[in-house]
Amino acid sequence: MYAILLDRNKQYKVKLGNIIRLEKINVNIGEVIIFKKIILLSNNQEISIGTPILPNISIEGSVYKHGRYKKIKIIKYNRRKHYKKNQGHRQYYTDVKINNIKY
Repeated sequence: MYAILLDRNKQYKVKLGNIIRLEKINVNIGEVIIFKKIILLSNNQEISIGTPILPNISIEGSVYKHGRYKKIKIIKYNRRKHYKKNQGHRQYYTDVKINNIKY
């Protein structure tokens, strides 16, 4: 059994017990999050596709941890103009463990 959920205009394929990495959510570790925007649900032989979202289906997950990705370096450079700019960025993320798929 798996489902595809929509969270902040990004789609994630989830199974029971999986840990998915989302953009940062301001929720404490251990708290429960309920996702209600489910696009697709597959039950071994039966597949339900929403138009655009399936009603009465939700996915329950708990916040596993918060963190930051590795730094990416952004370098802007114009030759012969004495211009060079270095910049770095580290994106925040939240790991969510899928506990239950209610349908």
